[in-house]
Amino acid sequence: MLLAVGLLASVALAGPVIVLDPGHGGSQDGAASPSGALEKNVALTVSRKVKAQLEKDLKATVVLTRDSDALVHLSERVTAANKRKPDLFISIHLNSMPTRKQQLLNDGIETYFLSASASGEEARKVAARENAEVGSAPKGASGDTLSFILADLQRSETHADSSRLAYAVHEALIAQTGATDRGVQQAPFYVLMGLEAPAVLVEVGFISHPDEAKKLADAAYQDKVAQAISAGVQKFLSQVDARDGKKE
Repeated sequence: MLLAVGLLASVALAGPVIVLDPGHGGSQDGAASPSGALEKNVALTVSRKVKAQLEKDLKATVVLTRDSDALVHLSERVTAANKRKPDLFISIHLNSMPTRKQQLLNDGIETYFLSASASGEEARKVAARENAEVGSAPKGASGDTLSFILADLQRSETHADSSRLAYAVHEALIAQTGATDRGVQQAPFYVLMGLEAPAVLVEVGFISHPDEAKKLADAAYQDKVAQAISAGVQKFLSQVDARDGKKE
């Protein structure tokens, strides 16, 4: 009996399990800054800082889908994440624009959760860009992407929690960094399909914007981003605990 009580106590004291997904990697560089910094490298650096912050603040068990400059297909990221049975999943990316004029005009942070259709033309373009990795679609998804998404959306509580997580993280990021608020949006991202936990994708800034690219390369600013994401996760988990407590 004492052993059982001790086991329950240790489980109760355990922190959340969180999977962080640094975008791109290996042959997939992602976007680039005017000075040549690559999205895949900045995303990994920021993800490592978020991991350390979550471990410090929440005593969380945090797993990265990649912890080196390695190519991990999008479907493999989802499979690996589900094996850990996480409490939540956050994919970290940097945004970009194709033309010089757009690069100078567009900066800021936007946060996404899964939807069968994009919330606007720009959201559709972001999803298309992030989904473009060759050979990275979920197995069997060719021609059947909508079925994958609709199956996810049937898990209504998980989908609602993805929305809550997106707003909690996004609001904390804007408050902490002072970046331009580009809002919470919805789009059909492959890396968010099939996840069995609340999941969001965060574009933490525009690496194509000259000034914002410099911020994103700055260690102190990266620390702010990590602190904000951790604060947003804490707020989300508190909301879920309060809701589940009321259910009981």
